[in-house]
Amino acid sequence: MSNTAPSSNYEQTRRLVRYVSREEATAETYRQMGFRCGLEVHQQLKTKKKLFCRCPAGIYQDGDDYDTQLIRHMRPTLSEFGEYDGTALMEFRTKKTITYRIKRETACTYDIDDTPPFPLNREALTIAIEIALLLKTGIVGELHITRKQYLDGSIPGGFQRTAIVGIAGEIPLSNKTVRIIQLSIEEDSCREVSDIGHERIYTTGRLGMPLIETVTDPDMLNPDEAAEAAHHIRYLGRSTGKVNVGIGAARQDVNVSIAGGTRVEIKGVQHIRSIPELTHNEAFRQQALLKIRKQLSERINDPAEWKIQAVDIDRDDPESSKTLATIPSDHHAVAVNLPKFAGLLSFFTGPGRSFADEISDRLKVIACIEKPNMTHSEAMEQMSMMPVLSDDRWDRLQSLLASSPSEDAQLLLWGPPADIPTALETIEERCRWAFDGVPNETRKALPDGTTIFERVLPGPDRMYPDTDSAPISIAEEMIAQIRADLPMPIADCSKMLATWGVPDDIHLYILRRNLFPPLRTMIEENKLDPVFAASLLGHTVRNIAGDREVDSERILWTVGSVGDRDLQADLLRILLPLSLTRPTASFDHLLAAARYSPCTEAALLARIPALCAQFNGKRSDARKLRNWLMGRLRTDALGNIALSHLSQKVEEALQ
Repeated sequence: MSNTAPSSNYEQTRRLVRYVSREEATAETYRQMGFRCGLEVHQQLKTKKKLFCRCPAGIYQDGDDYDTQLIRHMRPTLSEFGEYDGTALMEFRTKKTITYRIKRETACTYDIDDTPPFPLNREALTIAIEIALLLKTGIVGELHITRKQYLDGSIPGGFQRTAIVGIAGEIPLSNKTVRIIQLSIEEDSCREVSDIGHERIYTTGRLGMPLIETVTDPDMLNPDEAAEAAHHIRYLGRSTGKVNVGIGAARQDVNVSIAGGTRVEIKGVQHIRSIPELTHNEAFRQQALLKIRKQLSERINDPAEWKIQAVDIDRDDPESSKTLATIPSDHHAVAVNLPKFAGLLSFFTGPGRSFADEISDRLKVIACIEKPNMTHSEAMEQMSMMPVLSDDRWDRLQSLLASSPSEDAQLLLWGPPADIPTALETIEERCRWAFDGVPNETRKALPDGTTIFERVLPGPDRMYPDTDSAPISIAEEMIAQIRADLPMPIADCSKMLATWGVPDDIHLYILRRNLFPPLRTMIEENKLDPVFAASLLGHTVRNIAGDREVDSERILWTVGSVGDRDLQADLLRILLPLSLTRPTASFDHLLAAARYSPCTEAALLARIPALCAQFNGKRSDARKLRNWLMGRLRTDALGNIALSHLSQKVEEALQ
């Protein structure tokens, strides 16, 4: 066998793509690539009811907790222009059985599309308008509800109801302004439990919850700008106090392209911290696919004439049975020749990934053949989960295919017999798209910063009017009333934090948890030192609350109670953790739990001579003596005398 050595080819093509790690990349790296990025940020609204029915919102459902199951098969429908959406057709090819696990308390007949929608939730609409105004968008005069087709089963009716609320806004970043295309209000989808073979399972707890989608122009020119914009949009929604927080309550779809490439959507990114690595690797993946296109154009004169060759593998043949030893006995196996593709299956497309993964991923999604579903003539043990066959096995398969080892590449495909025809179509389709470079597609984010194919990128043919919902007029008076009560813009909050001298490491936590309003109250009304107040929230409260939502009212009540009793603010470092973990405790109970007892300044200072006599160190070491005295007096001083003032008095007593 004389095909290119796979491991060396992988490293050669990595250098050809000029891949550098995220840490090594600079702004110039992305400028040379023509990097562009846009965002679609989704946030659940904090409402009592769902968007188009009266079921309660915000009750989450475990995958094993359900009262009944519903099974459906999805079919595409024509758009109003008589066209089928490409994504819908792709999903239809998968022949999926969709199972919904339903909990009575969170679902009704609307959720499964057995009854028409209720009137749109006006509480949700009011919140959406408020956030649209914060984005500086123009509010539509009339809300038109449309249907957006989804055949992946994430919505039982096969479509999502959605409506544009605001258009043409903007947000400020540290070095530029990012344009906002629109803000829409829509119903959330089901949560996926599993997707194995031809069955996909969902729970319906979050289905129908009100959701806003903020869509930006592709104005971000590097991964850091993309993350900054996502943070700003998310913080802006949270500044209203009317969006849900926590895992699944907010997620980003990230659109990436480079010069010569095309828009690829990375779907459902849960954590903003993942965006830089994901967009970085997607940019280089597209650059690798463009390099593959260039090589194919040099090898193949007429792509229209290109096609694969496939040969069934006979299990009864003694030699073939050795090749298929690790393949399930109920699976059919096919050897596939890819003319002129030598060296391309091991071509680097990202860390630990090659072009062969582009094919294997689609076999999982479209043909529904679970991985491992193939191996290839350039497979490397260190590169993937694909089995690696010996050279003599590939020599035999190449003979069966009558292939040219120096020019062609080969695959060994296996799966349930009924899925093999779709699998062969999928292989040829993906290889043909390689002649064009970067296919339009939606990809799923992986924890390691890479992505896998999810579906074909949807187009305009999946949108059509919702004939069950009448247009909704949005009066100027309603807009004016909402505008009058808007929270402070996020950019202004950041400037005020800087003016107060709040450390940078606290800024993000305060904005992410919508703690700027209570911080401002603590500073302006309770007269706390800004840095001290911010430290209480960014360190003391954060250590207790972690990623959980913080009870701002309880914080302000505790701070106010300390002020009402004329106690020193230092006591809050002990009282706030107690107050947040004991949300029903009275203030006197909190003081008792903190072991607070009243003590005058004079009584504290009078103890200094006796304590000095107990000090075992050298009296000449003034620093150690001062620290020792502060340690002995600190507990009784908390709440009675400011620690900074006590330190000063101790210094004076030692002079």
